[in-house]
Amino acid sequence: MSAADPQAELTPGRDEFFWLGAINKASTVINTDEGLLDPALAPRIAAGLRAVLRAGDRPGGQRPVLVITFEPLLIEAAGVEATLLHAGRSSQDMLATVRAAILRDELLRLAGQLRRTTGTMVRMAAAHAGTIVPNYTNGVAAQPNSYGHYLLGHVAGLERDAARLRELYARLDRSPMGTTVLNGTSWPLNRDRMARYLGFAATVDNAYDAAQIAAAEIPVELGALATAIALHAGAFIQDVMVQYAQPRPWILLREGGGNTYASSAMPQKRNPGLLNDVRGEASRVATLGIGRAIQAHNIPPGMNDAKDVRDNVAVLSGATRMLAGWERILIALVISPERALEELNSDWTASQEVADVLMRAHRLPFRVGHHFASDVVSHAKAHDIRPSDFPYAEARRIYAATLAAMNLPVGELPMSEAEFRAALDPVAIIRNRATAGGPQPAEMVRMLAAAHQTLAEQAAWIQARRQRIDSALAGLDVDFARLADGA
Repeated sequence: MSAADPQAELTPGRDEFFWLGAINKASTVINTDEGLLDPALAPRIAAGLRAVLRAGDRPGGQRPVLVITFEPLLIEAAGVEATLLHAGRSSQDMLATVRAAILRDELLRLAGQLRRTTGTMVRMAAAHAGTIVPNYTNGVAAQPNSYGHYLLGHVAGLERDAARLRELYARLDRSPMGTTVLNGTSWPLNRDRMARYLGFAATVDNAYDAAQIAAAEIPVELGALATAIALHAGAFIQDVMVQYAQPRPWILLREGGGNTYASSAMPQKRNPGLLNDVRGEASRVATLGIGRAIQAHNIPPGMNDAKDVRDNVAVLSGATRMLAGWERILIALVISPERALEELNSDWTASQEVADVLMRAHRLPFRVGHHFASDVVSHAKAHDIRPSDFPYAEARRIYAATLAAMNLPVGELPMSEAEFRAALDPVAIIRNRATAGGPQPAEMVRMLAAAHQTLAEQAAWIQARRQRIDSALAGLDVDFARLADGA
């Protein structure tokens, strides 16, 4: 993984203990600079805090996750005077800030994997822009399509997920520090400087909102985001799973590497273990995501039910694992264009084109052409006739019968035999699509370029936010070390 990869591993140890330490470091520096903490005491308090943090970083060291369990270690290391840092603070605004910081890191991790999975899908879409496959509606083969175009449809959904993530991040990237419990404090705390030291873009504006409303609302929103991604993953997997019920699928997982496994009793079976595993993960993510709303429902403001950071991280980390599994599925897919085309040519998924050509080229009302094409399909299925073998003379007879059934004047089928055959060619249908956003080559080139541009913008967005947090914490460390070194 390159250093420029926005999904590079998060800084180790950014847990509750880490962020409580960062808040205390920032309080020490800011309150000293602004005259809220005696400059004569500050170096000793800073040195004691540094000792606590270093001890916690050692193997087996104590890393308390609550303010009330962190503070005794600080008192032991620096004396009771260290509690002067608590001026204008509460465990409520401190823990709200800790939780926001941890979820912010997890959102960026999720954003990186979302971008990677989307990027893999975009590359596959480019490789399969000309691969013609059946698409399905209501569980039935419906129309031919480019597999690349189908993938870009899923890419569009993932891009909306990424947009939702960025919107959530903007609401999460607000520091609650300095709001205390409900209505602030009489201490003139510099909330903006605290936010900058912790890498937040701004502060939560309303002090009551900070720990009472927003802190319980954000988990519901991140649950909704994770659920949306899980729904997209599940829909894609189910499309592939349908093929595993067929005797000759046109899309399968490459065998080996943990993608599939043999049945213990039936030698012919190659079970799609990877598909089942990722689908199961998607179901867990959706369950946890919906659970965020259930847990936050019908409680008074300020209760902790939905705020537990481990529960909320489980939702986001589950979504990240699910996306990684989805990417693995994409890489493992084996597509047979020949078998897909055979399936298309053995069914009548191109029949709508007959009605479209009759209306577009011969000005026949669509419903007349649709009725004719439907009667052709009914006759073909009743007599087991493939589209390529359907007799043109029979098409002419059915057309005359259609006109009679609809009380229209008698007339000849306006399509020539060549035109009739061409309308049933799935490859030609895709090539001749004219609608913006369709699978025709020119539109595929345009949409692929747009997808690559969006991926680049996502990478820049992730990197900028990671850099802001890292730079802010690095600056805090420099300023804190200067104070602690003066002890």
